[in-house]
Amino acid sequence: MIDQRRTMSQVHENGSARRLAIDTIRTLAMDAVQAANSGHPGTPMGLAPVGYTLWNDVLRFDPTAPDWPNRDRFVLSVGHASMLLYAILHLAGVQELDGDGVQTGNPAVSLDDIKAFRQLDSKTPGHPEYRRTTGVETTTGPLGQGCGNSVGMAIAAQALGSRFNRPDFALFDFNTYVFCGDGDMMEGVSGEAASLAGHLALSNLCWIYDSNSISIEGSTEIAFTEDVAKRFAAYGWNVIHVADANDTVAVGEALAGFAATTDRPTFIIVHSVIGYGSPRAGLASAHGEPLGMDNVRSTKRAYGWPEDAQFLVPPEVAAAFTAAVTGRGKSARREWEARLAGYGEIFPELAAEFELLRRNELPVGWNGGIPDFPADAKGMASRDAGGEVLNAIASRVLALMGGAADLSPSTKTNLTFDGAGSFEPDDYAGRNMHFGVREHAMGAIANGMTVTYLRGYTGTFLVFADYMRAPIRLAAIMAVPTIFIFTHDSIGVGEDGPTHQPIEHLATLRAIPGLNTIRPGDANEVVVAWKTALMQTHVPTAMILSRQAIPTLDRTRYAAANGLTRGGYVLGDCEGIPEIVLIGTGSELPMVVAAHEALLVEGVRSRVVSLPSWYLFEQQDAAYRYKVFPRDVRARLAVEQGGAFGWDRYVGSEGATITMSTFGASAPLAELQARYGFTIENICAVARDLIGKTR
Repeated sequence: MIDQRRTMSQVHENGSARRLAIDTIRTLAMDAVQAANSGHPGTPMGLAPVGYTLWNDVLRFDPTAPDWPNRDRFVLSVGHASMLLYAILHLAGVQELDGDGVQTGNPAVSLDDIKAFRQLDSKTPGHPEYRRTTGVETTTGPLGQGCGNSVGMAIAAQALGSRFNRPDFALFDFNTYVFCGDGDMMEGVSGEAASLAGHLALSNLCWIYDSNSISIEGSTEIAFTEDVAKRFAAYGWNVIHVADANDTVAVGEALAGFAATTDRPTFIIVHSVIGYGSPRAGLASAHGEPLGMDNVRSTKRAYGWPEDAQFLVPPEVAAAFTAAVTGRGKSARREWEARLAGYGEIFPELAAEFELLRRNELPVGWNGGIPDFPADAKGMASRDAGGEVLNAIASRVLALMGGAADLSPSTKTNLTFDGAGSFEPDDYAGRNMHFGVREHAMGAIANGMTVTYLRGYTGTFLVFADYMRAPIRLAAIMAVPTIFIFTHDSIGVGEDGPTHQPIEHLATLRAIPGLNTIRPGDANEVVVAWKTALMQTHVPTAMILSRQAIPTLDRTRYAAANGLTRGGYVLGDCEGIPEIVLIGTGSELPMVVAAHEALLVEGVRSRVVSLPSWYLFEQQDAAYRYKVFPRDVRARLAVEQGGAFGWDRYVGSEGATITMSTFGASAPLAELQARYGFTIENICAVARDLIGKTR
């Protein structure tokens, strides 16, 4: 049993209050990783002085109101170093908020939470998770994602400031700080994001790069020898060097250099030794696994720390750290709240708009200008319908902001109404984002915008969803309603050939838990798809739209497009029990409808089901799903110009699909449809054959 009084006395003999706090962070990281027998102790140990200096001396954050809108954002892109953040949140006394933003009366991270590091249902998972732990601004894990998110946060701050700030009334002027490492720098997404941030001159963005020259496989010399400083200087960033991460004075001066820079983002390169103070310092094993009890003891001994103490937090350390962070943050918050009160008196309409953003609510009448599309045999591309609906909504929902990866003329994701403008260094009020050919960063940036009061959306071709997989998946993990628009959705791309014809992409998007993938079948389903996406508060949407024109169905003859809200619905039916159910999505839906009509003329009892969203359909009760797909009807045929994977869920073991099993070809669309069986005649033939086999 350790004598706590003796322990505290021993700690006091070995350094200043600042050193005690830094070593508290380090030893908590060591103890938590060791107790879990899992995790990364090295980076938290090496970065502890930098983390302490940022939070104790600079960061504008009120632990008693951790959702204060104008707080500085801190992003730990090196998510494997999560114990650094958990230790800081604990020492800063951050208060927990529930899902509704109400304080629970509990700490965001207690000492017991730290002891439960990486354990089931703990608030201290292996990588920080948004919504799970108060004080975590975004989910980081895949390296580089936090870097991309931070650019979105910085964009949001500038956009919101342009919208709401008035002389003497700054509602949004916060900074975003990021801890990143060698792995982040190696991942391409960080380069994409940094390039755009430099172009946009985001002076409210500061990346702090832990240059420790260690990766999992060993020294970075084996794979990463570029001059990162020169790269960021070329991006247009202000580059500052700190020779030793332990020099908190130099770290403070670097942060002051960021504060003084008003024309570009700042990149602070901090040189550290991973696992500082450990006998194994500088080894990759200190990065990727526990130190081992013998090394933990000897490391603590090197710090002058009681080597047998576990999870030791000197009370005066926590008290001083909490007081420093809270004192600065609470004062800033109270000043801001006073400004907000005065702002509401002078600018009541803007104040009301701000409150809607704060509550994540849509304005009254937000959907009032959305067009209704009349029946049209020629129809229009669903991307064109999507562009019209987007503009109608965005003109009223001012939080909706985004753009495309250099493809807005093709994806129809540009905002064209008066005053929309472009978000550029000389105009942060513009709402069209020009992401450039940077799909990966685009997704991460949009997520960062969405967690910062905006409704971020992106646009590119469906085949390039592969470049966006990580941010789409993370949007679903975080449960944030980012909208990902994908056009050129099938072999309908035609002459561009198999490199641009998405085949497996629908299946891979549908496989992401918590992502609502919608492939509307005509212009009016596009309307409902957009309405559905905007009304989500915890679900991201992937909207899949066509390049080619597709007929607009006559809704006086067929069911209303509002059926899309249930994911799937009976679009057209027959008298009595159907002999076959035809299922269509997207551009194939009108073709399926035409085949249905032809079969009815032949005397075949056919039902056509529109199934634009598997995600929404699976949320319906069994009674509704069986009403759409009667159990006794075994002849079911799905038609989709994508891969067959997953369709067995709906067609059953005796059903069939007309889908793609190759990567397509370069040819005009009509020739491709004939080659692969996407014709009314073939649908009817397969349907008749299927009925015969299932009788």
